[in-house]
Amino acid sequence: MLILSIDSSTRGCSVALYEQDTLLASSEVYSDRSASAMLTVCIENVVKMAGHTLADLDAVAVAKGPGSYTGLRVAVSTAKGLCFALDKPLIAINTLQAMAVQLTGIFSEDILLCPMIDARRMEVYSAIYNIHGIELMPTQALILDENSFMEYLSAHKLVFFGDGSDKCKRLLGSHPGAIFITEDIRPSARSVGKLAVAAYNAARFEDLASFEPYYLKDFMSPKPKKSPLIP
Repeated sequence: MLILSIDSSTRGCSVALYEQDTLLASSEVYSDRSASAMLTVCIENVVKMAGHTLADLDAVAVAKGPGSYTGLRVAVSTAKGLCFALDKPLIAINTLQAMAVQLTGIFSEDILLCPMIDARRMEVYSAIYNIHGIELMPTQALILDENSFMEYLSAHKLVFFGDGSDKCKRLLGSHPGAIFITEDIRPSARSVGKLAVAAYNAARFEDLASFEPYYLKDFMSPKPKKSPLIP
């Protein structure tokens, strides 16, 4: 089983190639450049480094979101294009779940994990998982305030991480149950690939024709400035 995984949910992009549970090769590029300028090159390099060709793939996995509107669109379009061209199945993985996998096994059983992706202003994309990756709070867009997550913090210690967690730290940093990871935990194709192996074995594939990124909320483009010459 050879699975190519792709992620460009946030800044930059990453690609990984797994054979069963073994990571063969990966590439991660984080910059302010558009993911579309780097993703294809990363895919070519990773497959070549592992000594394979695209024709060898059994499936393609993609981080479906939430995250950057443009980044998700690029990643999903690329993944679907590969699947159509190679006649391979598509696997979609929740970006937040893939982030949580990076901390699996590090904390004790009573700790909960709360990955966060910045969604502008005081809003974040977030979910809550136990240390085994089981979802306890579904993925949602949240506007943070002093009462956020109190239902969970009243009974558990909650680990906050991701590029949206700084916003939460300003509000909940003094709470005894709130733990904030200083390490930069980002969405990654490597953790997408780990989850994709189980999805492949369970035949959890997407319909190529209808699948769309998990944007979570509508794209809001900046309003054009009104010309002073137009009433």
